Amino acid sequence: MLIAVLFADLAYSQPTSKDGSISLFDGKTLNGWRKAERDTAPDHAWIVQNGELSFDPAIGHGGDIVTTKTFKNFDLSVDFKVSEAGNSGIKYRLLPNTSLGCEFQLIDDSKHPDAKLGINGNRKTAALYDVFPPDPNKPYKPAGEWNTARIVVKGDNVEHWLNGVKVLQYTRGSEPFKQAIAQSKFKSTKGFAEAASSPILLQAHGDKITFRNIKIKEL
Repeated sequence: MLIAVLFADLAYSQPTSKDGSISLFDGKTLNGWRKAERDTAPDHAWIVQNGELSFDPAIGHGGDIVTTKTFKNFDLSVDFKVSEAGNSGIKYRLLPNTSLGCEFQLIDDSKHPDAKLGINGNRKTAALYDVFPPDPNKPYKPAGEWNTARIVVKGDNVEHWLNGVKVLQYTRGSEPFKQAIAQSKFKSTKGFAEAASSPILLQAHGDKITFRNIKIKEL
């Protein structure tokens, strides 16, 4: 197992870019990623092709995947393409050994029924899923087109960006945050969003989702 982990972590030894970020996906392999709740390789439903990483439920059931490295303060950017009526997410600040954490929602706002639920759009793309909605005037491209998610975490301060525009900002532990959690599906989840650091998670939600250009800068 030690050999497997060391091999996986080779993904993080790549030279940094000029802005100090590193690639979490080399465009060719799944090095640096594992199953979310097991220290094993991602399921075969996660495929790498043409520099893109996809979860395809037509191939298998699969499951969420996480980075083999944990992150505390960071600036993460990910290009994503949601399938028609699709649903997925990018998660951070995970509870240990689980898939539960803060989620940057990725969804077909127009055709997936879950996007119509929640409060004031807090289940639409770029929302903190089921907690805070994004700016309703966000620059969103429809399913089948590429969008870019960006998540900036500095201590308790968090920003969600979509296609170069900041669409949500919140502070963990603040009164508005506590109130929103109390109205969410996570109200009974002890320790939700309290982790100091955790892996980054890509969600397999039963619909096809494609990622590319997954980069992170530690702050």
